[in-house]
Amino acid sequence: MDATADPTDGTLDRLIARLHARGRLRVWSLVVTVFGDAVVPRGGRVPLAVLRQIAGRLGVEAGALRTALSRLAADGWVERERRGRNSFYRLDERGRHAFDRATRRIYAAGPPAWDGSWTVAIAAPGGNGAGAAELEEAGFLRIAAGVHLRPGEAAPAAPPALANMLVIHGTSAEHPEMLRSLWPSGEIAAAYRGFIEAYTPFAAALARARPVPPGEAIAARTLLVHDWRRIVLRDPGLPPALLPTDWPGEAARRLARSVYARLAAPSEAWLDAAGMPPLADPAAFARRFGGLGG
Repeated sequence: MDATADPTDGTLDRLIARLHARGRLRVWSLVVTVFGDAVVPRGGRVPLAVLRQIAGRLGVEAGALRTALSRLAADGWVERERRGRNSFYRLDERGRHAFDRATRRIYAAGPPAWDGSWTVAIAAPGGNGAGAAELEEAGFLRIAAGVHLRPGEAAPAAPPALANMLVIHGTSAEHPEMLRSLWPSGEIAAAYRGFIEAYTPFAAALARARPVPPGEAIAARTLLVHDWRRIVLRDPGLPPALLPTDWPGEAARRLARSVYARLAAPSEAWLDAAGMPPLADPAAFARRFGGLGG
């Protein structure tokens, strides 16, 4: 990484310290962030050396990175390829599928629109809860044992779990604002506020800084997306009409977009210099968070 003075007044180092202060770092999760954010858009294959440089700037030792990659390979998330002395990794089909689903949530421009319709899915009596994770990924909220609710019609790619459930569609609901009390949103709101508190000083430092060195930019971008996705993928993504009036999610999204936009060019320059293939779809990359220009 770059040996120049920190242009962000130490705020990046404080964010890295915050990452490690949360407890034992799940390095495998950080690696998945790198793959989804930076590697998949460039063909999906990355040299181990590139992962080492990014992880090293984020305070991850080489041994911990090797252990994480071994775990991901054993669990069927990545595949390893050797060419001479060099090792390369790529997400396998399972890993790509999982991150393709997550990408829509991570880089969304804003909360979903809502036409006032509902989908209710009710499991058969005695059901064992199978498929709950699928339903959550499709935007359903579990509001009682075996009962799941989604504002709007079922997702275009309906989860297989719905095949074994009673599914009811409708457009009327008395007191829909009660959903706010049925969904335990306090923890997610606190996480968004923590994100805003942590990244606002960094955003201010970026605004004052001279151009950010590419090596610092790719590390900061990885950390930003990692912190953001840890929150947004736990948030069911309700439409604004069903959220508390002081909901901080959209303020956090605007901040994430602003920081990501400032880091995009120098971090992409670092990936170019590291020998990564070019972006497969530059226009799709530019549309992240609703558009990185301006």
